[in-house]
Amino acid sequence: MGEYIPSYIPDGYRSRLDLYQTQDAIGLIKRSFESNLARALNLKRVSAPLFVDPASGLNDNLHGTEEPVSFTVPAAHTTAEVVHSLAKWKRLALHRYDFRIGKGLYTDMNAIRREEDLDNLHSIYVDQWDWEKIIPAEARTTRYLEATVRAIVDSIWRAAEVVEVHYPQCPSVIDREVFFITAQDLLDRYPGLSPAKREEAIAKEHHTVFVSQIGGPLSDGRPHDGRAPDYDDWSLNGDLLVYHPTLDCVVELSSMGIRVDPETLDRQLTTANCDDRRVLPFHKMLLAGELPLTIGGGIGQSRLCMVLLGKAHIGEVQSSVWDDHTVQVCEAAGVTLL
Repeated sequence: MGEYIPSYIPDGYRSRLDLYQTQDAIGLIKRSFESNLARALNLKRVSAPLFVDPASGLNDNLHGTEEPVSFTVPAAHTTAEVVHSLAKWKRLALHRYDFRIGKGLYTDMNAIRREEDLDNLHSIYVDQWDWEKIIPAEARTTRYLEATVRAIVDSIWRAAEVVEVHYPQCPSVIDREVFFITAQDLLDRYPGLSPAKREEAIAKEHHTVFVSQIGGPLSDGRPHDGRAPDYDDWSLNGDLLVYHPTLDCVVELSSMGIRVDPETLDRQLTTANCDDRRVLPFHKMLLAGELPLTIGGGIGQSRLCMVLLGKAHIGEVQSSVWDDHTVQVCEAAGVTLL
């Protein structure tokens, strides 16, 4: 979600770190944040797939319009799809690996989203920490969701402190206090703005913001942003936004939520006109109550590094493929794309 603006470099921008320091700092961030997150949410690291069988129903549909990268596997006489995210896979993994209530997993999720816009914050290469945790039925509440968001933000804040100790030229810009607002309240607050502009306005005011209840239609008849109907409960989910001073913009660091239970999945599939998914293996298990109740999400690795290191372009912290405009703009400004 957002309004496309081609890549640009702010006047006078210079990276605070050279290439060697950047790579070292990326490692610091990843090690620190991973350990903080695992400890805060009681998570164990696991391995995860880069691709799945499309017939399994495990690939995530995101906004519902993205076409996955697929390829044939001659030796298996089948076709595989590169994952968009791991929301459904993680929930099934918790069931298969016999995790218990209160425990969860996290993993590196790497994906290719070939239809993504190429700009300062977006790349066709997606790298994030995907995490998922089993919860009891009584934890399916806004209060529990918000407590989890605070724990994630605290983990980010602690990683930022580690970076600042090693590289004082990269002072922390993370506000530890989270401002919570529903998508409907955000619309009521800024009725004349688009969803992207609403997010920008609230992030500039409060710096660390969690916009909740995303997916269902609001009072204007439109959802704040698209959400697949088969992983998040649209009444118990949201996006974590932070203000990025280098670009004077909002950055979405995480999309997360308490996941659908059988009743919510049944309702959201119908609302989204996706009843055809009911026959897929994952969906059949979930509708039958065979999968655990969970909360989970994804946290952008490159975006987190970009914010904590004060970078102007995501290509400064990850290797990808860029359009001619982006390459030319960065070269003219002396910005090195990895």
